[in-house]
Amino acid sequence: TASFGWFDLIDDEEVARVLLGRVEEWARGQGMKHLQGPMGLTNFDHQGLLIEGFDELPTIASTYNFPYYLTHLEACGYQKETDYLEFEVKPPKQIPEKVRRIAEIVLKRKGVRLVKFSRRKDLLPWARSVFEIINQAYSPLFSYVKLNSRQIEYYTNQYFPFLHPEYVSLLMDKNDRLIGFQITLPSLSRAMQKARGHLYPLGWIHLLRAMKKPRVIDLLLVGILPEYQNQGLNAVFMLDLNRITLKNGIELAETNSELESNKKVQDFWKHYETRQHKRKRIFKKAL
Repeated sequence: TASFGWFDLIDDEEVARVLLGRVEEWARGQGMKHLQGPMGLTNFDHQGLLIEGFDELPTIASTYNFPYYLTHLEACGYQKETDYLEFEVKPPKQIPEKVRRIAEIVLKRKGVRLVKFSRRKDLLPWARSVFEIINQAYSPLFSYVKLNSRQIEYYTNQYFPFLHPEYVSLLMDKNDRLIGFQITLPSLSRAMQKARGHLYPLGWIHLLRAMKKPRVIDLLLVGILPEYQNQGLNAVFMLDLNRITLKNGIELAETNSELESNKKVQDFWKHYETRQHKRKRIFKKAL
């Protein structure tokens, strides 16, 4: 199977057929039986073609494409492989009692504890453990390939210096082993629009304001070691997130792409008012 990555389709079906035809011809020459995509070189690259939510603002960890991309791919014989869903979550005015009760019970019975940091540099020593949890927790998911040491180092340097410690939650067991994490970030989408995608000369001001006084947050990543899954630990993360949203006056939270088959992560939002507002698709075609 060959995966085709991001490319710009011109708003002309015949041109799209020619371009895709060349990709297909190359793949056959390499002995491939199927084409699959759009997919990135790693699972941390952008994946999927937007097919719903064209009037919605993307998160900074996402991308946008025009509706005609879908029309062209379907016209060329590409069919659904799987979909990714994105949700808009409305934080409650008060913490749901059920979430509070479950979180308190889990913390007591499992002997785990929530750890928070106030400085970015204190998060860095835990970066490798976070990615090791990702490798274990995400392995059963569609198309996931474990990150190697060089990739972990690359993504640590790329992302961890920009995290807002208040919005990062870590779970430790009684031996101070990291068993789960949740990473949230103040939304920078509007700020990036105002900055027109440039930090300089004045774009950084918009980003700084967005980090300090967010009204929307992006729910980037969450992971729990397999042996601790399905034991209610997600309630601990939600309790902490509720406290943050209430304290800081957060009005909305945006999830990033979640596999439609990943019911575990979608269960995070079952006690909250949600709106499934975006959908992305991975396509597949037999050659």
